[in-house]
Amino acid sequence: MSQQIRLATFDDYTRIMEIWESAVRATHDFLKEEDLIHFKKAIPADYLPNLDVFLLIEEGVPIGFSAASEGNLEMLFIHDGKRGKGYGKKLFYFMKETQGVTRVDVNEQNQQAIGFYEQLGFRKADRSEKDGSGKNYPIIHMLLHDNKT
Repeated sequence: MSQQIRLATFDDYTRIMEIWESAVRATHDFLKEEDLIHFKKAIPADYLPNLDVFLLIEEGVPIGFSAASEGNLEMLFIHDGKRGKGYGKKLFYFMKETQGVTRVDVNEQNQQAIGFYEQLGFRKADRSEKDGSGKNYPIIHMLLHDNKT
């Protein structure tokens, strides 16, 4: 299968948000619907324009995306229909190599994501009661202990 990773543009935002919603609905069952709607509006307006977002494309179709800022993995989402096939790892290693990722913040209730990042060599370093938007979703701050690749 033909795969590539490229920088996203504004024209990709609709597909990015489709991927995001598919992934979040599959993994963030703790998220209230009104908060999901809030993030659905905030991400393309406030986050995506301020980040270099990379798309993972398979056979011409974007199936995942990721962004980092100053070594922190800000987002990594794979379309629900493509999860569990190694795409997340592929995108993570690309971000590690090209963006110098060493940190990630994960919702405490998202045990799948915590396990995913632990498999990649991350360890819990700290915890915050609220997420970056001030909402009551505790965050686990994880650091990469690079004994795994």
